[in-house]
Formats: sequence, structure tokens, C-alpha cells
Amino acid sequence: MAHTLSQIFAGREPLVVGVLKGAFLFVADLVRAMEIPVRIDFVQAASYGSATTSSGQVRLVKDCTADISGQDIILVDTVVDTGLTLDFLHTQLRRRQPRSLTTCVLLDKPHRRQVEVHIDHVGFPPTEGFVVGYGLDFDDAYRHLDGLYLLDEV
Repeated sequence: MAHTLSQIFAGREPLVVGVLKGAFLFVADLVRAMEIPVRIDFVQAASYGSATTSSGQVRLVKDCTADISGQDIILVDTVVDTGLTLDFLHTQLRRRQPRSLTTCVLLDKPHRRQVEVHIDHVGFPPTEGFVVGYGLDFDDAYRHLDGLYLLDEV
């Protein structure tokens, strides 16, 4: 994925916008593997709380600090489930008129979609179950695990 993004954005310096908290490790690994200079910022949106399913209500907890108008944006998230958070973030970012908006996700769960969203790059094929580790959590636990694991039902 890093190599592909480096080719797409060759000669430019895109702004990588990671979705906190889960994407911090994925963003770090992705940008270190990229062959072009990038800038980094983060947003944080919440819809899960202490549950394994989305509440359906997305709220912006932390906005990016960079001016993204006219910039190439690479939005990086870990999991696209219902699509609500990604749709919300796309709307928020597009209002600021970036030059381009490319989306990269580690895991995609298209069978759980409530809204249709466009994803440009996916790390792994569709996954069943609730995944933790590598920055992904359940109620702010398990982020420290060095791999991806399916959480037993809670």
C-alpha cells in the first residue's frame, strides 16, 4: 500500500490524516514505508463507546489542525464497518475543499455497511468478528497487542 501511494503521489507531499485512536500504529508503519515526504495530522471520531457495535451517532472528538484546502489528503483508518464514521469524516474533510481525498483502511467489513462509502486502498480482505490489537481496541483495551486478533464475544 505504501509503495502504491508513493507512486500515486510522486512529486507531491500529501497530508496523511490518521483516525485516532486506532490508526496510530498503522499510520506510523505506513508513512515509514512510503518513499515520498508526507505531512501527518490526526482526527478523532467516536461512535462505539464501550460496545462492539456502533451507536449510529458519530461525533468529532478531535479535528485536524492543518489547513487542508487545496491539499492532497490520505485518510487512514483501521476498520470500516457500518461506514458511518468514514462517511462522516469524508463529509467533514470535503467541506474544506482538498485537492484530492484518498482513503486507506487496514480492514474492511462490507457486509456490515449501513451507508455506502468509497475506499481506495484496503490492507486485508473482508473480516468477520470484532478485531483488536495493533492499535485496535475494545473499550480502550488490547491496543498493545502486536498482531490482529478476533475478540471472543463479551
